Amino acid sequence: MLEAVIRALIAICFVALAVFLVLWVLAELGLGLPPMVVKILWVVAVLLVLLYLVRLFRPHWGGWFP
Repeated sequence: MLEAVIRALIAICFVALAVFLVLWVLAELGLGLPPMVVKILWVVAVLLVLLYLVRLFRPHWGGWFP
């Protein structure tokens, strides 16, 4: 279980790094996105991480979580 949690933390760091690098490269190329689009991209990244965490911990929650 500890190995899975560490792997999940590393995956979360990679997702955050990927989103940050994409936004940074676009800004350096002069294609800066509007602030609302940046917020939406971060929300999508957080939702992907939450989906990953739910799939990770679902077997340990018992039968009450669908």
